[in-house]
Amino acid sequence: MPATLDENIAVYDAMRDRMEQKYFGKWVVFHDREFVGSYEEFEDAAEEAVTQFGRGPYLIRQVGEQPIHLPASILYRRVYAND
Repeated sequence: MPATLDENIAVYDAMRDRMEQKYFGKWVVFHDREFVGSYEEFEDAAEEAVTQFGRGPYLIRQVGEQPIHLPASILYRRVYAND
């Protein structure tokens, strides 16, 4: 069974010190209780998450910053993507 968002947050929280030492200020993606990767820009992290995992759930977090809470109804879409 895929991990819930809360489970991905718990894994991030458990790895927070390591994340802050290695990826401070970068955007990280967690899916199914695993670290997927780090990215310089939110758009890159979101594009990778959507490409690999569709609607999720997955966690995208900027390391060292307070979490941003968005409504579940918001889906990522690059505004400059070709339709």
